[in-house]
Amino acid sequence: MSKNIRPHNYKISVEDRRNLNNHNSFLLWFTGLSGSGKSTIANRVEEELNRENVHTYSLDGDNIREGINNDLGFSPEDRTENIRRIAEVANLMVDAGLVVLAAFVSPYKKDRDNIRHIVKDVNFVEIYVNTSLEECERRDVKGLYRKARAGEIKNMTGISAPYEEPGNPDIEIKTEIESIEQAVAKILARIKPKLHHKNE
Repeated sequence: MSKNIRPHNYKISVEDRRNLNNHNSFLLWFTGLSGSGKSTIANRVEEELNRENVHTYSLDGDNIREGINNDLGFSPEDRTENIRRIAEVANLMVDAGLVVLAAFVSPYKKDRDNIRHIVKDVNFVEIYVNTSLEECERRDVKGLYRKARAGEIKNMTGISAPYEEPGNPDIEIKTEIESIEQAVAKILARIKPKLHHKNE
């Protein structure tokens, strides 16, 4: 079937869209355990970018798992496919000229490496929201850890499934010693030069 696919040569390029938006486009990928604060921090970063007229879109479990990935479970294979699809969607959005914020546990290093490959290294910013399992369990904002400890949830990252910490993230946030405001400021300071830097 692939031999019959011939891409159309569209006249408007990603550079045209970036120029129209007056800023660069790339993917901010927030990884960390459930309850680490990924979505909270991503949301606050997006709010600040919006105030500065940066065109953004946020991807998280709510708008992905209930839609494009509603056929996937939480087995290792399904988790990998979940992240692959999200990366492809994010890549289209980066091509559309948006700054994309994606907050997903994404526990496997090979899957995060694949995201970087799909969107290209220059368009990928890995943000490790580093919160200990003990603190995530203490917060347990969704009640998932309690259910996992009771055996009601299988393949719970940190409990019955592994989380592979990023070895060299672009940005690391330690939520147990950094406030949300400090985290947002750190991320914005790091990405602002990238917003107006021409990708090669």
